[in-house]
Amino acid sequence: MPTDVPRRNTARVLRIVHEDGPLTRADLTRLTGLNRSTTLALVGELVDLGLVGEDLDGGAAAGAGGDATAAGAGARTATGASLSAGTTPAPAPGTGRGRPSPTVRASADVVAAAVTVEIDAVTVALVGLDGSIRVRVTEHTAERPTAHEAVRLVAALLDGLHEELVGLRLVGIGVAIPGTVRVEDGLVRYAPHLGWRDEPFAEPLAAATGHPVRVANDANLGARAEHLYGSGRGVRDLIYLNGGASGIGGGVISAGRPLNGADGYAGEMGHTFVAANGIRCHCGAIGCLETEASRAALVAVTGVPADDLQALAAALAEDAARADTATPADAGALPDGPSAITRVVDRQVAALATGLRNAIHTVNPAVVVLGGFLGVLLGHVGDRIVTAVREQSMAAMADRVRIVPAALGRDVLLRGAAEIGFRDLLDDPTRVADTDPTGHPARVADTDPTGHPPRVADTDPTGHPTRAADTDPTGHPTRVATTHQRASTA
Repeated sequence: MPTDVPRRNTARVLRIVHEDGPLTRADLTRLTGLNRSTTLALVGELVDLGLVGEDLDGGAAAGAGGDATAAGAGARTATGASLSAGTTPAPAPGTGRGRPSPTVRASADVVAAAVTVEIDAVTVALVGLDGSIRVRVTEHTAERPTAHEAVRLVAALLDGLHEELVGLRLVGIGVAIPGTVRVEDGLVRYAPHLGWRDEPFAEPLAAATGHPVRVANDANLGARAEHLYGSGRGVRDLIYLNGGASGIGGGVISAGRPLNGADGYAGEMGHTFVAANGIRCHCGAIGCLETEASRAALVAVTGVPADDLQALAAALAEDAARADTATPADAGALPDGPSAITRVVDRQVAALATGLRNAIHTVNPAVVVLGGFLGVLLGHVGDRIVTAVREQSMAAMADRVRIVPAALGRDVLLRGAAEIGFRDLLDDPTRVADTDPTGHPARVADTDPTGHPPRVADTDPTGHPTRAADTDPTGHPTRVATTHQRASTA
């Protein structure tokens, strides 16, 4: 953080606009406790730096943050409610006051590259400082990528977005990894589903792209995103559990701050013990939560695509409807599918309830947020989950806890990764003062004439990384499909 007071105040104003905006100048004056003239000067400095904009009529305020942010930006979750399967309230407008004074909003053109690495796909998105997801591209891989392959793939995907980056200011890269990460240097200590041990990631990716890189555990980043922009907004103590292709990850917000632990590995709730006669986990233990409740088991029994949570929800609902309408005479004639689905769901509910009981007794949260396939389970059998947790828990611990679905949906890990991509800028906005005549950061020595990072030594004539032995002719890990999607930034 900057040490002098003016720079600290500049950083403070930018962070408030980024996390809570759009806001009027009066709002900023109230939230910072600074006088009006100081607030006006700080906003003016941020406008000059191209980090925020002002709308005299407040017209852009409602749309700031784009469609990816709208659902989470205004969501509020009440504390002190009974343990229940909660829902996310409808978003409130950015200011909600209709004041004629200028509305200050973070720039959508200042972006961080948000990266998620999974066992079957790598996604790169450009996320605006206002929270909008400008564009995302996903590369599906036939095999789980090695760390080296993932670095090459991220660099290639980012290079492929050079046209989308025209007119934007890329200030950093944030990476979400499903494993334990030493955050100070981005070393992935252990990612069991990826098969990585002590793999450097931040340093080689920074070398390949020419941009600063931060790496963290995906669920910790998801917890941060839901706390700032989603179902945990305004809540000081929460647990976030994300169910994805690589198992179940957990993150904790305690007293309004991420709970990291001595080495930054806190929150590995997917590897808490829930079943004595359970399945052996990738980590070597028996009966871990993520082996007893898994997306893979639900996908296998329903036959839906692995990454289609809507299809999973529909399949579970259809199975429940068939069971509800079956007559006693039909019971013995039901096909194996519904009964198999029911057995898997029952097993997962029991495991999840035990895992949540353990987490609630340990952390004493106000809210538990479930994302990924866990959110689908909550939507399908939420009352059963809540009842099972209540029956296993001490009343004093569970009475006031709310169990709610994640509000940010598939964007949650990208939003969390973007936060660490923006960290250096938010800590000291004056870092961007060294800009070229167009107002963009001056090109460093190792950029090409367009201002983009040069090709690294092991690239082909097109500027893409050269192929490793197990890559396809395009230089990517053997892939299944690539998706490329732009999101509205209205």
